[in-house]
Amino acid sequence: MLPKHILGTFDEALATLRNNVLMMASLAARSLNHALNGLAQRDDDLCTTSIADDEEIDQLEKQVDKDGIDVLLRFQPVASDLRRVVSAMKLSSNLERMGDQAVNIARKARKLNQHPLLPETELIEPMREVAMQMFKDSVDAYVREDVELGRGLRARDKVLDEMNANASRRLIERMAQDPEQLRGYLNLMFIARHLERVGDHATNIAEDAIYAAAAEDIRHQDSLSASR
Repeated sequence: MLPKHILGTFDEALATLRNNVLMMASLAARSLNHALNGLAQRDDDLCTTSIADDEEIDQLEKQVDKDGIDVLLRFQPVASDLRRVVSAMKLSSNLERMGDQAVNIARKARKLNQHPLLPETELIEPMREVAMQMFKDSVDAYVREDVELGRGLRARDKVLDEMNANASRRLIERMAQDPEQLRGYLNLMFIARHLERVGDHATNIAEDAIYAAAAEDIRHQDSLSASR
């Protein structure tokens, strides 16, 4: 539970902000699952549902931005209160982009569904499991203010990056062996890339969760260490 603020109305405003962020997270997860199930089950209706969800996600992002600015102007929060408001607004941006990734996956899945199943579609499922678990854990880190859970996502993101690279190499090989299926292999490469981006956004959410909870900015730490 968050510590009780001296101004009850601030607590209510912050709770509304967080609830809208969590609703966005739920919608984005649903949209991604619909898109990926549409691919796995070759179901265009699921893909269409995923695409339709994006409008509500976009509207919620606008609402979070509006409410966040209103809270900043009305209450002028400082310290941890300020971090929580700013982090909620940054989370909504990453969640909106996850919704965009779902739409991209759904559109490419519909194209793949028009042609015979490619066995290489199986490359997507393990990436899906890693990306969606990262998404869930990043939101949990935000909700519970769990710094250690948030820290763990960066290493998992590197695993997902490698999975994407391996999938791309295999699909490029298949393009050379079976050029008639070039478009299908390209669409699978794009879907793998979209899942890799979901992992990136999950990592961003985890970093913002750490900042909100512990006032620690862990962005770009790897690049700083490498430059020393």
